[in-house]
Formats: sequence, structure tokens, C-alpha cells
Amino acid sequence: MASDGFSDFFYAAPDGLKLHARIYGEANAGGLPVVCLPGLTRNARDFHELALHLSSKVERPRKVIACDYRGRGQSDHDPDIGHYNVGVEAGDVLAGLSTLGIEEAAFIGTSRGGLIIHVLGALKPAMLKAIVLNDIGPVIEAEGLAHIRSYLDRAPKPKTFAEAVDAQRRVHGADFPALTDADWARMVRAICRETEAGWVPDFDPALVDTLAGIDLSKPLPDLWPQFDALAAIPLLAIRGANSKLLSTATLQEMQERHPGMDQITAEGQGHAPFLETGDLPGKIAAFLDRVRAL
Repeated sequence: MASDGFSDFFYAAPDGLKLHARIYGEANAGGLPVVCLPGLTRNARDFHELALHLSSKVERPRKVIACDYRGRGQSDHDPDIGHYNVGVEAGDVLAGLSTLGIEEAAFIGTSRGGLIIHVLGALKPAMLKAIVLNDIGPVIEAEGLAHIRSYLDRAPKPKTFAEAVDAQRRVHGADFPALTDADWARMVRAICRETEAGWVPDFDPALVDTLAGIDLSKPLPDLWPQFDALAAIPLLAIRGANSKLLSTATLQEMQERHPGMDQITAEGQGHAPFLETGDLPGKIAAFLDRVRAL
């Protein structure tokens, strides 16, 4: 275990691509391991503070695995951008967990990570023992996806760290009034890497092209059948109060279809809430402990 609380884990995807994950609390044997799946252009660093909390700062510390999908973070880029899809990425997650010998776990999915959880529920339902969906559900609002596509298309190219922080504030500040200066700085360090040219997003730029062909004038396909298949699994849904991607109507229908679902609204946050902020780490840990007691 490295001094920063995790070790790096590299493994081969089914097609041979070299992929990466972080493992926190590798020696922790009690409780379900937790698998953290980030958003479209995000990476394992998104979960660093939450993973430290769950692996070392709670009464029942757990092993936590935070994934870098192909083309993100320390995973290799894929020369075929057609492989940047939730089906392939779900298979990659399963390959990593198989290599680690993990047969069942709790899963935390932010945005795209939650979509991957829906796929995992179809591919290997017995593996999912608890689910946390962070600002994602079976219905994606076109407005939210358009917002994501817009800021990715016009991503700034800051030269300094301060410029990078200012750029994120300009784009997302209205949706995230709850964030502190430290939160914004932590966000930039999670999603960007420093190069000679400045601070750049830590993902394959070709990922942006995967959104180009989506017709946002038409309703996007939903995942209600896949969500319904998760009905017997303990579920916590977190929604940013200012989210444009997960509507209150969708959240209400999720509750009706999964009556035992727990809900949290992250006030002062949009898409997607920062899970290390406020009382969210404690509430997530408490949910996982309740699952363990079932």
C-alpha cells in the first residue's frame, strides 16, 4: 500500500488493452468490497477522498476498487473509438474484478458509471449486492447531455492551475454554489493532468467524438427494463438538486418501481454531486453498513 492510501493495479481487458484501477484498503477483509465507476470523461481520482473514507476512516473499513475505463486516467487509449461504449466498458470492469478474484461487491456509479451498473445487472446480476447511483437513472435528459457535449466541445486550454480552476468555475459554478475553493481545486486535480502545454483533461480526446452522432432532438433510449431487474438489490440514489441530467420525475418513478430505494438530494450541487463533500461520505458508509446487516 502506497503512502497516499492506495496501490495501482494494471490488468488486461478482454481485447488485450492495458487498463488501470486503484485499490484502497487492499488488506481489508470485512464487508463487501466497493467498486467505484466514474463518469464519461472522469477517472479513478474522482473517488479518492470517498475511497479513503470507506477504506480507512470508518468503523468497518472496506476494500475499494476505483476504475479507469479505457481511454481515461492511466488506462491505455483505444485506437478504435467504437469501443468507447458502456457494453465494452462493463466487460472491462468484469475482467478486472475477475483478475482480482472478486465475485460480489457493492457498486457506486457516477453518471456513465451508473449506466454501466445497469449493464452489469443484466450480465452478472449475482455480483451486485448493493448499488449507489450518483445522479443517474434509467432516463437521461437531453438537456443534460447537451450541456455535457457543449462544454466538452469548447473545453478551454488553461496554461496554469489557477486558470484551470477558474475555467471549471465559469462552466459549472452556477450549478455548484455549494463547492468551496478546496473543492474546485480538488476537482481540477482529479480530472486534469499537467503537461508542458498546460492543464489538459485526462482522457482520450476522441471520447468527445462518441457524442457527436447523438440526435438530441429525439428522446434518448431508456433503461427501465434494466432498472427493473435491479429491484431486489439495495439501492441508494443521489441526485444533485441542480441536476440537468436526472430529473425529479425520473427519480420519483425510480422510487415507485423500487420502493425500498433510499434517496439523497445534494443541495447546491448539479451533475454530478461530489461524493466526498458534506455528509455524503457518512451517508454512503451508513447505507453500505445497513446492507451488510441485511
